[in-house]
Amino acid sequence: MITRIHPRSPAPPDPGLFISRWERGSIAILLLTALSACASQVDAGVSQEADAPGFLWGLWHGFVFPFAWIGSLFDPEIAVYAVPNRGGWYDFGFFLGITVLGGGSWFGSRKRS
Repeated sequence: MITRIHPRSPAPPDPGLFISRWERGSIAILLLTALSACASQVDAGVSQEADAPGFLWGLWHGFVFPFAWIGSLFDPEIAVYAVPNRGGWYDFGFFLGITVLGGGSWFGSRKRS
């Protein structure tokens, strides 16, 4: 006579070790926030002078970033990021220039068939 082997059902997870998706997300955000507190900007990189690049220059530099990056591979005088700049506003303009004007968000949103 042949006996059948029944697979054992896995043991249920220990309820004390279960972390919900919400709790995992909260922990990840908390850790990333704590890690970002360690970041600092070099004082020489930020200038409040009138001729320092601000938001609009950051927007323009973000828009021309692909071309400037290719040029910087061949010419060491070409930079893709202006230093010193006005700090956060230049960075925000640079980010918008890359994502919005540069097509970064448009290319990622195209539906593929």
